[in-house]
Amino acid sequence: MEETYTSRRLVSMEDIVRAHHVLREVIVRTPLQRDAVLSAKYDCDVYLKREDLQVVRSFKIRGAYNMIRSLSEQEREAGIVCASAGNHAQGVAFSCNALEIKGKIYMPSTTPNQKVKMVKRFGGGYVEVILIGDTFDDAYHEAMKACNEHGMTFIHPFDEAKIIAGNGTIGMEIMEDMDTPADYMFVTIGGGGLAAGVATYVKTVSPSTKLIGVEPSGAASMIEALKQGEVVTMDEIDKFVDGAAVKRVGQLTYDICSGLLDDIVTVPEGKACTTILELYNENAIVVEPAGSLAVAALDLNREMIRGKKVVCIISGGNNDIDRMQEIKERSLIYEGLKHYFMINFPQRAGALREFLEEVLGPDDDIARFEYTKKHNKENGPALVGIELLRPEDYEPLIERMQRKGIQYTELNKNMNLFNLLI
Repeated sequence: MEETYTSRRLVSMEDIVRAHHVLREVIVRTPLQRDAVLSAKYDCDVYLKREDLQVVRSFKIRGAYNMIRSLSEQEREAGIVCASAGNHAQGVAFSCNALEIKGKIYMPSTTPNQKVKMVKRFGGGYVEVILIGDTFDDAYHEAMKACNEHGMTFIHPFDEAKIIAGNGTIGMEIMEDMDTPADYMFVTIGGGGLAAGVATYVKTVSPSTKLIGVEPSGAASMIEALKQGEVVTMDEIDKFVDGAAVKRVGQLTYDICSGLLDDIVTVPEGKACTTILELYNENAIVVEPAGSLAVAALDLNREMIRGKKVVCIISGGNNDIDRMQEIKERSLIYEGLKHYFMINFPQRAGALREFLEEVLGPDDDIARFEYTKKHNKENGPALVGIELLRPEDYEPLIERMQRKGIQYTELNKNMNLFNLLI
């Protein structure tokens, strides 16, 4: 794979250095910070590259601005188009405003209003936001139609050499800010543009540094491409980690990542949620789900990184406060601290009180309770959510329910019922 990459020279170190000079016009040189909490937790030196502190709160400005800045005068006059439901749209909008270029940004109509407002704010009077369709694919098709009809340039979110070179400036900054090279570097993979850019620079100046890509378990499209030996389109993905939930990685990013990454690991969505909460509570850092992946991967590679120098790239911090309840819920379920049951209580007086007194443990808490039949509660099962203090409290809870002869269904182990009822 590496020979193919080298012979084609898909993106070079020189491309990244040129992008670095271009980007000095607009970006923040984000800090590389040693994190004492994470370093103590994993018995190694952990450094965080804080792209959540970028001007648009994610790394996406780097590739977008580098790409748009490179357009010819004629292309600028015609304007640009992009399709995005998040950070790429904000990076493109900021770039249009800074370079005084007209742009059309197509977003799914399901995009949260907060994100739409941010795109409009960054774009000022230079950007028109068009909400259309229910999915990214709908927005993408409309964006391509506009390109063809009006001769506008499409700004791809990841699969373009200028985008990748812009992202590669993160690797350049990291290497310049370190006294000695990192042993391991963890980088999020969505479409692959960030990993491709960072790996291109880092592997050129420090071949011994191990580059580890990190994907969400429910959208591991780069791993699937490597298994198949070619880029493939995933039939279904979990869209929760929206900044990295991509059905199909780029061909260019695949060519680069397959030659330069040392490994790719996956992080369960629930683990990402736990990491979001821990970074907020313990480090006062606000990250979005995709931005948590690199740090979440540390826990899954604890033995490998012990005693090493490790860098995690926090790719973005555009987290919608409205999602925090869902994030907490997913974290509790993943950690084994929240369990949902459908329970058929005995049809007699005092049955519910006995459940509270004889089945629940001293530290167990009922987080949700509702009868499923609104007009005949006595003859219908109840939906009960139980929050535990410790994962090991689960087995004793189940034993007490069985000993009491309670009929129950565990919804956590039946995803069809869980998705229907919770």
